[in-house]
Amino acid sequence: MDRHSTGWLGVAESTLRLTPPTALLSTARSLLAEYVQARDVTLLLADYGSSVLQTVTHLPHTGDATGVHDGSPEGRAFTGQAPVVEVIDEPDAVRTHLPITVRGDRLGVLSVDLPETAVKEPSGVLDLATFATALGHELLVAERDTDLYLQARRRRRLTLAAEMQWQLLPGRGFESDAFTLGAHLEPAYAVGGDNFDWSVTDDSLTITVTDGQGHGIQAALLTSLTVNALRNARRAGISLTDQACLADQAVYGEYGGRLSAPSLLLRIELATGRTCAVDAGSPQLFRHREGTVERVGLDAQLPLGMFEETQYNEEQFSLEPGDRLIIVSSGVHASQNEAGSSFGDLALRETIAAARGASTHETARAVVDGLMQYHGGEELSADAAVLCLDWRGAQPSER
Repeated sequence: MDRHSTGWLGVAESTLRLTPPTALLSTARSLLAEYVQARDVTLLLADYGSSVLQTVTHLPHTGDATGVHDGSPEGRAFTGQAPVVEVIDEPDAVRTHLPITVRGDRLGVLSVDLPETAVKEPSGVLDLATFATALGHELLVAERDTDLYLQARRRRRLTLAAEMQWQLLPGRGFESDAFTLGAHLEPAYAVGGDNFDWSVTDDSLTITVTDGQGHGIQAALLTSLTVNALRNARRAGISLTDQACLADQAVYGEYGGRLSAPSLLLRIELATGRTCAVDAGSPQLFRHREGTVERVGLDAQLPLGMFEETQYNEEQFSLEPGDRLIIVSSGVHASQNEAGSSFGDLALRETIAAARGASTHETARAVVDGLMQYHGGEELSADAAVLCLDWRGAQPSER
């Protein structure tokens, strides 16, 4: 088929869907060579810390890593979420770096060397970006059946607790017309108890951040029980307070009050921005509105599982278009420096304010980076979970 044919994308996407999960990269190379005369195709996957892009060679192995924030064309495509065209030494050729992102979840970058004329065509770069997104969808589906792409994302071995936590997460981002979510978790390769979760319907967005007590396997098991109990209650279609109550009973039934799981639950109406909240412990909520960062004061209630049959109360507040919400676990806001000052006292607000122009993903990462600097760049002593939500609200037609 001629590369100018309008149907190549549909054929390519169908071919990717029929490709065995371990052959996605080789198939992508063949398709791009056939339809856009690609001379080289490189797949780079973001590692668990979103700090480097790892060049996938012979799966599950990787080549040299590229820093996400070192100013490289690949890094700029990933952080800016837009194609970057690079001039290379080869005559009449360019290298196009395309972000691989699925509904706001950033997976990596696809770099394609091809004739310069291909990107000068009206739909050239747009078609390549669409292809990269289609490849991203298939990579996520492939992870159900093969470990190869999960292995390729690893700079080193995960602890068993971290393995459990990453399998529990919904992803690292999500985007819709009404909002954009981005989240970050550290230490990425050794996290134990912190977790974030979300679910969206046509009418609402539900978010939970859980701060499981303990370390290592003990914390991971506690958090796994808590998150699955919350999901089970949420999928039963019950209220936010009842979700907290049922999860509380599940955790208490297993641990008898010896361990608890501080959690924050939010449900946001997509049409109005009206938000219901249950503050069951230590995660804290901050709002950045019109240049001002403030903590959203909620009634701090008992952590999930601390006592038998705890009753929880729901509070409400409203979001306005342009609002940014940041939820942080206790490993962020309660972390202290050598002088005994908590990061959440002032430095956290300053970090959130300084990141106003950044994306949700980069803001979540900036908070963790600010926390590291607050401690002099040393390893974190506790898990740190950060979730950032940019709220646009329903469009007029949707309202």
